[in-house]
Amino acid sequence: MSIYLYILVMAGVTYLIRMLPLALATKEINSNFIKSFLYYVPYACLAAMTFPAILSSTEFLISGIAGLVVAVIVAYKEKSLVVVALCACAAVFICERIIVWIA
Repeated sequence: MSIYLYILVMAGVTYLIRMLPLALATKEINSNFIKSFLYYVPYACLAAMTFPAILSSTEFLISGIAGLVVAVIVAYKEKSLVVVALCACAAVFICERIIVWIA
């Protein structure tokens, strides 16, 4: 029975976090600083969640760094998300095979 209570509390807290800003902000936001801050918050949160996972999801740290560098370079060249992901995966795969072969 306690698992249902935990789920109910988590659902309530999640709902309140999303509902309260909408309920409390009745006027339009005119401050350019606050608009800019709110615009970049999703990108900052995504980067904060993704970056540690990139470095820790591979067997070797160097292969994670290689995949990150390749992804940044390919993304900077304005390629599609699929191309960026495939190039990063290929870089990690090749790097890990080289490391295993050397060691």
